[in-house]
Amino acid sequence: MDEYDVAVIGAGPGGYVAAIRAAQLDLKTVIIDKEWLGGVCLNIGCIPSKALLKNAEVAALLREQGKEFGFSFENLKLDYPSAVKRSRQVSDRLTRGVGFLMKKNNIQVISGAAWLKSQDTVIIKGNDGQEQTLKANNIIIATGSQVALLPGTTIDGEKVITYREAILQEKLPKSVIIIGAGAIGLEFATIWRSYGSAVTLVEMLPRIAPLEDEEVSKELQKAFSKRGIVCLTGTRVQKIETTAAGVKVTVSSEEGEKVLEAEQALVAIGFKPNSLGLGLEEIGVKLTERKHIDVDDRMATNIPGIWAIGDVTGKLLLAHTASAQGVLCAENIVGKTTSPINYAMIPRAIFCQPQVASFGYTEAQARELGVPIKVGKFPYQANGKALGLGESTGFIKIIIDERYGEILGAHMIGPEVSELLPELTLAQKNELTIQEVMQNIHAHPTLSEAILEAAENAVGRSIHI
Repeated sequence: MDEYDVAVIGAGPGGYVAAIRAAQLDLKTVIIDKEWLGGVCLNIGCIPSKALLKNAEVAALLREQGKEFGFSFENLKLDYPSAVKRSRQVSDRLTRGVGFLMKKNNIQVISGAAWLKSQDTVIIKGNDGQEQTLKANNIIIATGSQVALLPGTTIDGEKVITYREAILQEKLPKSVIIIGAGAIGLEFATIWRSYGSAVTLVEMLPRIAPLEDEEVSKELQKAFSKRGIVCLTGTRVQKIETTAAGVKVTVSSEEGEKVLEAEQALVAIGFKPNSLGLGLEEIGVKLTERKHIDVDDRMATNIPGIWAIGDVTGKLLLAHTASAQGVLCAENIVGKTTSPINYAMIPRAIFCQPQVASFGYTEAQARELGVPIKVGKFPYQANGKALGLGESTGFIKIIIDERYGEILGAHMIGPEVSELLPELTLAQKNELTIQEVMQNIHAHPTLSEAILEAAENAVGRSIHI
């Protein structure tokens, strides 16, 4: 029986990062996954979707803004299958890279389904049908999450689909109903609408992007509506039926009940943890009421030697959260001094058009803290680079503690805002004040100047608005 210092179950952005960091710390490491290296993120999630979104950006530029930029086409042809094929090439390249990193760091890779026989014993049923057992002093559970479905919903992979089928299908739906206006729903709405599909978003909460700052949600819905995306908020799905032509989705709101029809329906209402069937409860690992694995600040469970990271912990379901947890976990295994993760301050991004990015407290949440705050805003309409790009929708919004100038959060919508987050998250992490952000000279003309201007606005000394 092979023995290891660390066995990682799950090879997504949490698991493979934890394995690499463990190997760097001279721990003999094995990683096990029943499907693929890189997990959902690299294979059918974050990475291929961003490739599709780039194609969508170009498609939208050609279809919607050609006149503004001074070009036109007599017969514009958009090849959606080619966009999907390009996204697969991008994904394949990165997953091969993860495989190279496993070899480089002497990490053994086993393909198969794993479960725990005891707190130090893992049984694996390989994809080849063979079963093997290994021992490990430490076991890291990084099994991720799976799509949550509406009660009574059947996914047939053709007319009623999840993100998995959506990212892989080469067919462009002529019309689609997207159920859920979180990141996945918003990004696929952007992709399909950019290629000319009729898109309807259905969200049961009062606004799209419901976890974002209220002003951001309002601005995004305005931009989506301008592009012809129908946004039905405060609307519940009662049932989904398939027909010869596609789907019928019955929805209800304060206005009553109605039936929507389309070629496809994408279910994107959220995720549930992959924590069952691993033998965790049998050996006493504590799960939360919603079946997430309960961990402390070190990523340790209640059973010594068993750890958990990523979506399965339910902390914040983002790839970079899982990666940060993976590093933290590996370092805690060897007893290094670490600092707990402040989940409230982890950056978040939605790569729709326009982009949305944020971290920290929304304005409403900050006011609930009971401390005096100031809010600084700067519109992209007053930013020279944004105007030059033809992408002047949106704004930068920064929330600060009025007493000390500490940054409590930032909320952005507009061009490339996901790339602007690190300046402010780095400042917050290192306890820089808004005044110190203002003293940082920003190159001109850049989108990042909007951060400077929003910071100045927060303290009442705006230059350009």
